[in-house]
Amino acid sequence: MNQTSTLSQIDHWVFDLDNTLYPASCNLFSQIDWRMTGFISETLKLPPEEARALQKAMFRKYGYTLRGLMLEHGVPPTDFLDYVHDIDYAPVPACSRLKAALEALPGEKLIFTNGTVRHAERVLERLGLDGFAGIFDIVAADYTPKPDPAPYDRFVKRHAVDPRRAAMVEDIARNLVPAAALGMTTVWVTGSPDWAKDGSEGDHIHHATDDLAGWLETLTAKAPDTPGGS
Repeated sequence: MNQTSTLSQIDHWVFDLDNTLYPASCNLFSQIDWRMTGFISETLKLPPEEARALQKAMFRKYGYTLRGLMLEHGVPPTDFLDYVHDIDYAPVPACSRLKAALEALPGEKLIFTNGTVRHAERVLERLGLDGFAGIFDIVAADYTPKPDPAPYDRFVKRHAVDPRRAAMVEDIARNLVPAAALGMTTVWVTGSPDWAKDGSEGDHIHHATDDLAGWLETLTAKAPDTPGGS
């Protein structure tokens, strides 16, 4: 499917947040990562090195540190999420180019993130972006993270998204597998750490770019005007 036909058929654009709408070089996850270690150390009364080892073990086992802590240690999710997202957002720059590209994009724009609504709002404020019709976060997903198929099903139902007329933009390649299985057009934003490239081989990735704003600019420049856009 070429870029022009993709645009003309898309009613909903679904964007991941972290390392997708802002570059991975901002390295917000490093802050979040160490805040996780600090939370585990304080909450479970563990030395930092043991807390770090447990954190990584939970991630490997469950694909999401919080899920493991909830299931195995009874950690309250709100306490964890509030703590780990208490970070410095200054590294995220305003991006007028991306803002213009999104505003020119026909269709409804949504965010689908493993973070929280508040975290997304802070990032969007730094980027200078608005106009999103909704934010589907880890709380809305019942604390089940991407790429588990369950939150994708919940997401499309909550926001009345027809996957066959939707595109999902994401930096973690394996998170696009369920999206493609539902019938979405997928866009992989490259440039994240190596672990985000796992699952990048296969026909579930339809487009790839290391410059989201530039890719969207090219898309809108080539496409004819379409009715019903926002």
